Amino acid sequence: MVSLILRFFISPDTDAKKARNIYGYVCSSVGIFLNILLFALKLFIGIISMSVSITADAFNNLADAFSSGASLLGFLFSGRRADSDHPFGHGRIEYLVGTFISAAVILVGVELLQTSIKKILNPGEFIFNKSVVVILIFSILIKLYMAYYNHTCGKKISSSALKAVALDSISDSLSTAAILLSGIFMYFTQINIDGYVGLIVSLLIIRTGIRSVIDAASPLLGNAPDKELVKKIEEIVRACPQTVGIHDLVVHDYGPNKVFVSLHMEVDGAKELFMLHDAVDAVEREISARLGCEAVIHMDPLDVANPLLKDIHTALANVCRGFSEDINVHDLRIVPGPTHTNVIFDVMLPPEQFFKKDEICRRLEECVTNMGENYFAVITAEASYCG
Repeated sequence: MVSLILRFFISPDTDAKKARNIYGYVCSSVGIFLNILLFALKLFIGIISMSVSITADAFNNLADAFSSGASLLGFLFSGRRADSDHPFGHGRIEYLVGTFISAAVILVGVELLQTSIKKILNPGEFIFNKSVVVILIFSILIKLYMAYYNHTCGKKISSSALKAVALDSISDSLSTAAILLSGIFMYFTQINIDGYVGLIVSLLIIRTGIRSVIDAASPLLGNAPDKELVKKIEEIVRACPQTVGIHDLVVHDYGPNKVFVSLHMEVDGAKELFMLHDAVDAVEREISARLGCEAVIHMDPLDVANPLLKDIHTALANVCRGFSEDINVHDLRIVPGPTHTNVIFDVMLPPEQFFKKDEICRRLEECVTNMGENYFAVITAEASYCG
């Protein structure tokens, strides 16, 4: 159903940003309709079967309908153009909505947990018939379908909100399946385990919600960029004939379709300035065209012809490899003086190695001192922002 609707609204000529918003509108609107349908059906059989767990599951679907509505609003607002108050656009609203949906899942899980405990203390009567079985099976199939299309579309457009809805749909299908199995068990054994099953399911829902909150909120906290994106950026930069090296790569995520990239591109300082500047501009344009990122590149000239610099860099790199392959030495230069020579450089440390900063810098200083008694290291240690 969703794929047919998407084909109606999206053509091969549709702009990528517009297509992404259409995916969000369609998935959210279908979610609202299906969840309200399930709410009505489950509420009906919950009342006639006198089942607290089925009734609670019905209100879980109603909460999902509101969540889908919030998701729809998220796509509407995130698609708004940048303005003077929000020059980077409104894309991060989608992350906020994803967090809200996940928090709603946790609240529903807590409510179901309380209801289940009451059911354990006061089991009551449970009426199980064919209509209950049919509607519960129908609900499971619908929720699995919702999980499928939300996960597929969420992956296609990199939407944390749709991925959160997909996880919620899976937890809902498991919850309904557990209720169905408990009903069959109670029908044949006359042992009321409805409350105990609800207790287990509610804990699973809470666990899923917590994991979803972490996934949805992580971009707002500034998580490490996608490794595949970083790899593609480095490949584009290194493919330029004028590139000697690359460092200080930073990816700023302001929401889907609004990613900024900044980096330092090392070049041979002996070459003609305007030619190097043109090469850097060309790399910026290629990153933008191929990856959809706004790129800003700082040109770092190096004294490539100086053999001493190469030897020093090799020695420093060997020291760094003793700690981690991901430690990078860059911006190396030699400043001679009448009494001593300063060897100036930056060392970039991955987050998990930054606590060793003092030890690493001490070892690098020793390496420089061993090259000559009048050699002094001037080190700037900095953290890597790409994990």
